[in-house]
Amino acid sequence: MWCRPHAIEYGGRVTDDRLHRLEERGLTRELGFGERPAVLAVDLVNAFTDPRLPFGSDLDAVVEQARRVLDQGRRTGLPILFTTVAYEDADLVDAGVWAIKVPASATLRVGSPEVDQDDRLGRHEGESILVKKYASAFFGTDLLSRLNALRVDTLVIVGCTTSGCVRATAVDAIQNGLRPIVVREAVGDRDPAAHQQSLRDLQAKYADVVSADAVLARLASLPGGVPVP
Repeated sequence: MWCRPHAIEYGGRVTDDRLHRLEERGLTRELGFGERPAVLAVDLVNAFTDPRLPFGSDLDAVVEQARRVLDQGRRTGLPILFTTVAYEDADLVDAGVWAIKVPASATLRVGSPEVDQDDRLGRHEGESILVKKYASAFFGTDLLSRLNALRVDTLVIVGCTTSGCVRATAVDAIQNGLRPIVVREAVGDRDPAAHQQSLRDLQAKYADVVSADAVLARLASLPGGVPVP
């Protein structure tokens, strides 16, 4: 049985009392794990993990924690999927009005190193990469079809950004009948305030925000699970 996560801290403030009040009103509860999880790494590509680039920020700790989760998923034999954002039209027609709102989208070009997965994740050959154009990993991709074919019922989410693509993906996951598990230390954002608010909102409404250690323990407990050293 999936255990309730420990108190969640946002900017040093523990929110268990707030969540308890929401639970009493029937406005939130824990989803817990299902029986067939998959791990999804959202946009941990060079464009986002290199602070020198327009979309980048210091996500070294996030990448490290994401690698722990990915490695445990690999050891347990879970489906592992990655996403990237990449545009191929010279005039960014495939980015739509997003390119107007976020001009730096022009740096996310098909075939450029910016849209490659961060090497520190240790992606294995055969681990799928879904190319998306917008925030959610479900929008305009075949992610849901892939997960349905694998009979996945739980999506363990790592990646960036917490307030953007991670949040959008978690919202779409629950809307499509999956249990989103957002790994707290393995997601990050350029904006610390947006990161904290998004974690709070996800936990309250759309997902379980769970510590990396708790997720690792859960994955290791599955059939075939082997603890990562």
